Amino acid sequence: MRSRSLAWRWLLAKEWRDLVASRSWWLLLGAMGPLVGVSFISAVHTYAEASGLNGTTAGVGEAFAPLVGIWAPTFSACELAAAFLLPFVAIRLVAGDRLNGVLTIESQQGCWSITRLGTKALVLGAGWLVASLAPLLAVALWSSYGGVVYPPELVSVMVGHLLNAGLTISLAAAASSVARHPSTAAILTLGVTVGTWILNFIAAVQGGWWERAAGFTPTAMVDQFQHGLVRLDATLVAVVLIASGLGLAAIWFRTGMSERRRAAESVALGLVGVVAVLLASLSTLSWDLSEARANSFPVVDETAIRSITAPLRIEVHLAPEDPRRVDLDRRALRKLKRVLPSVDVRYISATSIGLFEQTNPQYGEIWYDLGGRRAMSRVTTADGVLEAIYDLARITPPAESDEALFRGHPLAVPPRGANWVFYGLWPVAVVAAGWFVHRRRV
Repeated sequence: MRSRSLAWRWLLAKEWRDLVASRSWWLLLGAMGPLVGVSFISAVHTYAEASGLNGTTAGVGEAFAPLVGIWAPTFSACELAAAFLLPFVAIRLVAGDRLNGVLTIESQQGCWSITRLGTKALVLGAGWLVASLAPLLAVALWSSYGGVVYPPELVSVMVGHLLNAGLTISLAAAASSVARHPSTAAILTLGVTVGTWILNFIAAVQGGWWERAAGFTPTAMVDQFQHGLVRLDATLVAVVLIASGLGLAAIWFRTGMSERRRAAESVALGLVGVVAVLLASLSTLSWDLSEARANSFPVVDETAIRSITAPLRIEVHLAPEDPRRVDLDRRALRKLKRVLPSVDVRYISATSIGLFEQTNPQYGEIWYDLGGRRAMSRVTTADGVLEAIYDLARITPPAESDEALFRGHPLAVPPRGANWVFYGLWPVAVVAAGWFVHRRRV
């Protein structure tokens, strides 16, 4: 046990040295500052102008939440870095051992392949956290301006991007282990990333099972976390995919094994992963961590809806690309599914855009069926959906309370000092740190 512990410590130190020596990681660090700076400065300018800066209409900022107005656009830089920069760092760390012969030496240390891959993933995760200091600087700047920071929703955004980085690392590790050359691994990794974007596009057009599957892509998952919605099914699916990717990398990372055996073990791992993903997707738990409760109905309405025991079916005659359907889904149906997970929603349309269905008298109708009682409405707002359900359930709508309304946190302050921090201090600090580390290694 002691020898294995010493071997793991040696391996951990070695992987960290390799990461610090990697130029791709330093490029990632250097790019994170300007990427975050562009997003943060633009977001603060927009937020300030909507709050009344420079003579614009005051009061609009009362409807603003920092989660949507500041954190979502600022941390979107992390999504870009995870998609286009982090894969090359991971490929460099994983594939480098095979090219320089270090893999053979590591095999003699008594460490399992999954231990070696797990250590690499741990070090890459630590490297990503170091790069994440850039958006944390944005949080500090926003707080110095007098902006409100609501910790739960900020944690939601950070966890979402951490899971996204984990997915990128596991994908790059698997591609680096299966492919024989880093360039091939890079193409495979970017190909899978582009494939998830195509899946999101198909889901927006076709709906149905495509839409369900697209809900678990990294883009959709990050979007949910950036809006303060933490879904257990999406989180578990992400964890399963990360574990499966690292497991696949460990299978192909072993030396002295036939390709037939590796292929058989990969197929077995894939089957187990598919079953685990299907089981994880059955979970219906979710948490709304946004201060504005943007993903939930008012508490009084949720209490009233939970008292409904009859099965609820909703039939929507709107095309996937119809803006009314998008508004209905985001503002009402998603919130309704969090309260009544068993609600059955069906979309009916003859085309994907609905342009030539406008002459159909049934197009645009929303039918509600609650325990055999039916009603039709064309209202796509959250209030319209709640009104239709209350009428069918014969429930008196609860009285609205102004105290429960989220008034927002307007802040008409320009992003003072942000240019110096992200375009000056951050690049200089990265270059200085890289030079110091290089000098020590020499």
